[in-house]
Amino acid sequence: MESNTELFPTIHHLIERCKDGAKGYATAAEDVEDQDLKDLFRKYAVQRDSMITELQDQLHKLGKTDSESSSIEGAVHRAWIDLKSALTSRDRKRVLEECERGEDYAVKAYEEALATELPAQIKQVVQQQYHDVKNAHDHIRSLRDAARNA
Repeated sequence: MESNTELFPTIHHLIERCKDGAKGYATAAEDVEDQDLKDLFRKYAVQRDSMITELQDQLHKLGKTDSESSSIEGAVHRAWIDLKSALTSRDRKRVLEECERGEDYAVKAYEEALATELPAQIKQVVQQQYHDVKNAHDHIRSLRDAARNA
């Protein structure tokens, strides 16, 4: 099993990616004009908040706590930086491209975490969350593709 010195940074990294996604989707939901995207982005923001709580609960069971600070101290993570300019352009395709780019980072973080040795309980949580993140990524990508072809 992975040592705690490697486990905690791995889970913390996932929590940070979820925080970035929750913040990015919440921002997008506030500013996007298309109601279907507004609803979808709200759903994904709530999903990421739930994932954060679930990962923090797993750390708590191991006697650790995750810092409430986020990698979003004053600015959103690099993966979501261009989202705001895409939103102001009112370009559906561009907004979806930026959301997909943010999802790419989340998918990669989960794939890296799953490539490590995780305790069984945590691995199960991470696998389920990976599945959810991958589905969100693929859904955003399909919406982006539809917007490109429109």
